[in-house]
Amino acid sequence: MSDYRMRPVGHVESPLTDRSTAPRQPDEGAPDAWLVFEDRFAPALQGLAPGQDMLLFTWLDRADRDTLAVHPRGDADRPLAGVFATRAPDRPNPIGLHDVHILAVAGTRVHVRNLEALDGTPILDLKPVLTRDR
Repeated sequence: MSDYRMRPVGHVESPLTDRSTAPRQPDEGAPDAWLVFEDRFAPALQGLAPGQDMLLFTWLDRADRDTLAVHPRGDADRPLAGVFATRAPDRPNPIGLHDVHILAVAGTRVHVRNLEALDGTPILDLKPVLTRDR
């Protein structure tokens, strides 16, 4: 197999700093956060506007890449499941997938609702949620 190289395009600014106390999903008390893009990616942000729903891809840089099975949601009473059958952050390629809603765009900063990513998490990509109208 070949190795692939990804380069972050920015990072997350969030009040969340401790993985052990961070919400596991956006609807579990995740705060609003800022996506901060490097200046050179400003042209890539053209067309973003408040009200849009987006898919945010992050690199879960504090993940354990050797984990292959987990107790879902960290509950030891649940049977082990392979990480590909879960949303666990610890996995061979810890790519985070987040459904976010844009609240504001200010230059190379994008304010989003309910993001469970930790402060400093690298951003890999941002893509619109497609509807039949787009």
